Amino acid sequence: MAKKEVKTDLWVASQLDKCNIPFTAQGSDTKEIDEALASASKRGTGNAGYPEYVAVVNDFVIVIEDKADLDKHNKLTDKLIIETTRKAITDYAVNGAYFYAKHIAQNSSFKKVFAIGVSGDAKHHKITPLYVDDREGYIELEDIESFTMFNRLNIHEYYLRNVLKEKTDVEKTTEQILKDASTLHEYLRTYGSLKDQDKPLVVSGILLALDEIESGSFSIESLTGDDVDTDGDKIYNAIKKRLKRSNVGPDAKRDKLMSEFSIIRTSARLNEVDSRLGKSPLKYYAEFLKKHVFDCIKYKSTSEDFIGRFYGEFMRYSGGDGQTLGIVLTPSHICDLFCDLLDIQPDDIVLDPCCGTAGFLVSAMHCMVSATDNETKQKNIKKKQLHGYELQSNMFAIACTNMILREDGNSNIQCQDFLKQNPAQVQLKGATIGMMNPPYSQGTKDDPSQYELSFVEHLLDSLTDGAKAAVIVPQSSMTGKTKSEQAFKESIIKHHTLEGVITCNTNTFYGVGTNPVIALFTAHEPHPCDKLCKFIDFRKDGYEVKQHIGLVEGDNAKDKKQHLLDVWFGKEPADTKFCVESTVEASDEWLHSYFYFNDEIPTDEDFEKVVGDYLSFEFSMVMQNREYLFDGSDENA
Repeated sequence: MAKKEVKTDLWVASQLDKCNIPFTAQGSDTKEIDEALASASKRGTGNAGYPEYVAVVNDFVIVIEDKADLDKHNKLTDKLIIETTRKAITDYAVNGAYFYAKHIAQNSSFKKVFAIGVSGDAKHHKITPLYVDDREGYIELEDIESFTMFNRLNIHEYYLRNVLKEKTDVEKTTEQILKDASTLHEYLRTYGSLKDQDKPLVVSGILLALDEIESGSFSIESLTGDDVDTDGDKIYNAIKKRLKRSNVGPDAKRDKLMSEFSIIRTSARLNEVDSRLGKSPLKYYAEFLKKHVFDCIKYKSTSEDFIGRFYGEFMRYSGGDGQTLGIVLTPSHICDLFCDLLDIQPDDIVLDPCCGTAGFLVSAMHCMVSATDNETKQKNIKKKQLHGYELQSNMFAIACTNMILREDGNSNIQCQDFLKQNPAQVQLKGATIGMMNPPYSQGTKDDPSQYELSFVEHLLDSLTDGAKAAVIVPQSSMTGKTKSEQAFKESIIKHHTLEGVITCNTNTFYGVGTNPVIALFTAHEPHPCDKLCKFIDFRKDGYEVKQHIGLVEGDNAKDKKQHLLDVWFGKEPADTKFCVESTVEASDEWLHSYFYFNDEIPTDEDFEKVVGDYLSFEFSMVMQNREYLFDGSDENA
């Protein structure tokens, strides 16, 4: 038993090190805490008592007790509160951690104390945190997968979310985007009488014009509602200058973009002074967008796709869920997750062949630029290392706007049908990373080229040898129900390697009704028959739906993401409930649910429950005069 306890101690210490949490074993380097523990004997003798580990992070204290046996994790009273008898705090992890944490809170000036009980080993474990108050007892918190939320960068946010139950900046930002989207939609409808497909183009064009303010070639004050030199002409000319300044080319591409923005100068309603506003609708929109959208994009260094978020919410008002314009946006946390799973580096070249509002490219740019301090390298990333295709002309204009506003150099996005591109020609871009959210549910038996797997194969064929790719597609794509989809799966693993598939939160595309998975591949390396792929159940990703807001980051989302990455990169084992490693064939369903088996060792409670259920069943059968079921014969069966 002692050896098992030591293994648990060492594993917990390694997890604290990995999360950059400085700790002390059997005491504390902080004099006041160490003095408080000098009278913290679990046996109530008044002598010294020390937990396994103590950490001081910012103004918080973290107390950790661990046990090797999962059965010794936590003991509750009949009233379902933590038992504080001498035996309970000695024998159980959570009870012991709570005892020490409360002692510190009561006998030192440290009042923000977390108690964490850990039991088990690297593969099968439980980690339960409590927030301990010296007067009111404790607050039960949700079990965690790692100590990520307790490091210096995350612990205050964790405290706000879980203890104080306050809204985080992310939630506040989301609510503000929703409010702004609703307001702008109303303005566009009331003062502009715009068609659905024109609304995002007017907004994109104005944002590009606003980006010319710094150069001095445009100002909101210049929009006077003149009948000859119209506000639309001024904005249109500013857009043209911005595209030229960004080196957007060739001319055909620039002309294509300008034609999309032509509504700005041709709409009489947009250019006329509205008596209710005392100005043209274009000027009114420009003032609103400068304050509520432009400054968020231009002056914040973040991977957040503000335009994508804004349009995603905005288009709900125009076309149900936005699908009338083909807008089914990938949430920003999925875009960031792709970057982490693919381990994007500053030298990578990224391709998104179905780029929408360019959310993946924005995340990739942020990740790559943040990883180097070399300004020349940063400029090269923006100018040469981000490529995309978008079929819909209006979304193409939106994606280009998004990238130009982030100073991407010249916006390497093309308004073309990716499936019609020659993969060998696309390969000349040298893309080492592929990211894609293809159109959903477009393929049919008559036109199998529109199946999601068709896009996946075309992407892989278009990447360089050994390139990495991640795609997010419906679960049904991984089952291969039709003959065409089965053929795509066979062709994919004949020429490329499947690394694994991650089953996502069913609410990832909230409001769209799709159960997505993330599939990861290595391009142009035939799948080895003995290759062990990882199939992960990540439905509990920590993101949750909140009324009137939608999908938001939950209390433990960062913790769960870190656990996923640790398992994906082989830094941490996991039970088969979370991850199964298996060889695959094209005929298999490439899903965790297909390969899952239960490898968890039953606890004493599990055994007792099974025995109790059996005895209850036997008693019930005897009462019904069916005791013959248990006499070993089958005469009456």
